[in-house]
Amino acid sequence: MHFSELPQQGDKETRHVLGLSGGKDSAALAIYLKDHYPAISERVEYFFSDTGAELKEAYEFLDRLETWLGKEIVRLSTGREFDHWLKVHNGMLPSARQRWCTRTMKIQPFERFVGDDPVITYVGIRADEQREGYISTKPSIKAVFPFIEDGIAKADVFRFLEETVGVPEYYKWRSRSGCYFCFFQRQDEWLGLKENHPELFERAKRYEMRKRERYDLDVAGTSLVGSGNYTWSSEGTLDELVVKAEKRRKELGVIASTADKNKRWQDLLLEQDEDDPEDQACLICSL
Repeated sequence: MHFSELPQQGDKETRHVLGLSGGKDSAALAIYLKDHYPAISERVEYFFSDTGAELKEAYEFLDRLETWLGKEIVRLSTGREFDHWLKVHNGMLPSARQRWCTRTMKIQPFERFVGDDPVITYVGIRADEQREGYISTKPSIKAVFPFIEDGIAKADVFRFLEETVGVPEYYKWRSRSGCYFCFFQRQDEWLGLKENHPELFERAKRYEMRKRERYDLDVAGTSLVGSGNYTWSSEGTLDELVVKAEKRRKELGVIASTADKNKRWQDLLLEQDEDDPEDQACLICSL
């Protein structure tokens, strides 16, 4: 059954939802559904799981998209800031192995939003990708992939955006949406953060330099431990990462430096390979 038949097959109690990350693919899917499947678009509820640590460009992009869609994008949150959840997790920074930020600040708000209602969730994975998105284990939630069914690829996504709301500005120096301190950022993306949002880069550095509270059984009390040994990346501190990125930029060029002056940054991004199997579980953040 093609996904377009689902509204007719399902009952009126079934909810249709589309999660927007502030990134290109989910936004393009919302645009595509409105333009090509208006019956579905009429029923879709749009939502955004806001960690409070997103880039301002993402918020600005969502505002433009909301105006173009003519429908509210419901902002979900835990009601608590990242620092609260960091303390709950004993000061352990999230990482590729411990992705508690995705689970706590993205997935759980979404599952509270839909509750136990029967739900069809529209996911913006493209036909030219080799990865899977977040699939809920709740039997009441069914995921569908319109781009895969209709053969929509990355070039189509950029066309949909450029003809309507434009491409998010942060793609000039970043390959994904998500929190400003996302641990999946490459070295050149950390450099992009430093150059475009120095205050956020410094804030991310402070998380690396902080001390954590530890309970010591010998003295039956707590003590502060740590001195910058907790980093966002296993490859080194943020300062070390940007030094490596600056060196590589001088040698090879990166998106932020536009090595080829005759190409737009959108075209450079279009040529990029973004099939990273290591970050599939965070696709709810970065689609």
